[in-house]
Amino acid sequence: MADQNTAKDRVLIFDTTLRDGEQCPGATMTLGEKLEVAELLDTMGVDIIEAGFPIASIGDFEAVSKIASLVKNATVAGLSRAAHKDIDRAAEAVRHAARPRIHTFLSTSPVHMKFKLQLEPEAVLEHVISSVTRARNHVDDVEWSAEDGTRTEFDFLCRCVEAAIKAGATTINIPDTVGYTTPEEYRDLFVKVRENVPNSDKAVFSVHCHNDLGMAVANSLAGVAGGARQIECTINGIGERAGNAALEEIVMAIRTRNDAFPYETGIVTEMLTKASKAVAHATSFPVQYNKAIVGRNAFAHESGIHQDGMLKHTQTYEIMTPESVGVSKTSLVLGKHSGRAALKNKLEEMGYELSDNQFQDVFVRFKALTDRKKTIYDEDLEALVDEKLAEAHERIRVVSLTVIAGTRGPQRALLKLDIGGDIRADEADGNGPVDAVFNAISTLVPHEAVLELYQVHAVTEGTDAQAEVSVRLHANGRSVTGRGADPDTLVASAKAYLSALNKLMARGEGLHAQHAAE
Repeated sequence: MADQNTAKDRVLIFDTTLRDGEQCPGATMTLGEKLEVAELLDTMGVDIIEAGFPIASIGDFEAVSKIASLVKNATVAGLSRAAHKDIDRAAEAVRHAARPRIHTFLSTSPVHMKFKLQLEPEAVLEHVISSVTRARNHVDDVEWSAEDGTRTEFDFLCRCVEAAIKAGATTINIPDTVGYTTPEEYRDLFVKVRENVPNSDKAVFSVHCHNDLGMAVANSLAGVAGGARQIECTINGIGERAGNAALEEIVMAIRTRNDAFPYETGIVTEMLTKASKAVAHATSFPVQYNKAIVGRNAFAHESGIHQDGMLKHTQTYEIMTPESVGVSKTSLVLGKHSGRAALKNKLEEMGYELSDNQFQDVFVRFKALTDRKKTIYDEDLEALVDEKLAEAHERIRVVSLTVIAGTRGPQRALLKLDIGGDIRADEADGNGPVDAVFNAISTLVPHEAVLELYQVHAVTEGTDAQAEVSVRLHANGRSVTGRGADPDTLVASAKAYLSALNKLMARGEGLHAQHAAE
């Protein structure tokens, strides 16, 4: 028997996103979407594309047929049950493929034979031989699968595998259909089947694992360690119930831990993220944020300790580069767990040069902001820094603000200001909360400036976004604009109004200086 465990063995990647993946409830794709995904898989280097189940519907048949004509490099497989009409339909669907394959299957476990097939073992064995023989009459490349293989009695499984190979099967798949096995069990199963089936060297053995217990990828790699040389998987791990083994996880496990998995695949890993997004878009199944390899957070770091390590050397917390899977760069996500090193690095990337005192103040404000909103965007940082830099020239600042608003009116603002080091407080009513805030400012800082513009926009998306307010005041023929940012729109409004007043005061225009200095 040929040794299938030599170093750097080639492992074939059999992608069943368009068949098993699409069977996931709600994941149905249009013909156009299937063609787009198939072309992407072919370009990415997938060896076998299982394009669909031709007997299932006219649409499925058409999709498999068009994919067979479209694909240039990969083998195109059509799935069929053991029935002759299924096999003939699959053969018709893949006949235009450069490399056609018929993939036929039959249940072999006691529970499936008794309750699903209602057949005795000997009748099942006859169906295996008949179906493989018919498929081989159509194409040279035939794969046979023992459905529920991991719960099949060992001796009967060996008999079926031997018969399928003798009938012409070139690939033998022993799937973990219900996600039941463990890595050790699955590896041993392949070792023992290959040792006990006399003609096992005449076929490539394949793994197909479901993720019901969260072990699909581990089981798949264990099967390869046991001698399998084809892995059946899907993009993003989509599939029936809890899904299939994820292609991107398998491929990157082999690439990253080649010492433990001394195999090779033909996958262009730099296309993995693109493929993930394409499938997520086509199926409308979002990828979980913490999904391995292709999740949004796979190369994102928020913890201050982690960020500091990453800035010193990427391998402190990353075992692969983001570029290796098609991500442009690592993302140091700024949030409540971020530290000074990450913030300083980010501000430098944005072009800010702050003194130690300025940076310390910005960091304090940054931490306060992270307690109020979950995600910090570049625009949030710009607002924080710009506000800090502007304050260096401001004489009047907000100390606190409380606004009473609602349908019963009048609205009232209770405002406390720092005016040149002197803390003053007052309150005022208004026609709306913003008017009340501005009236309170006018009470504390009497002036003759006229409001020309009041404008609000959200700095970033989300209901917790910072508001950025612009206020333009006019006095003595000149106009100045002040800006303020804060998650509270009314606080941002007060800051913007005072920013404009500070500019006017600096020019000696429109402000009763004596009142401000008293």
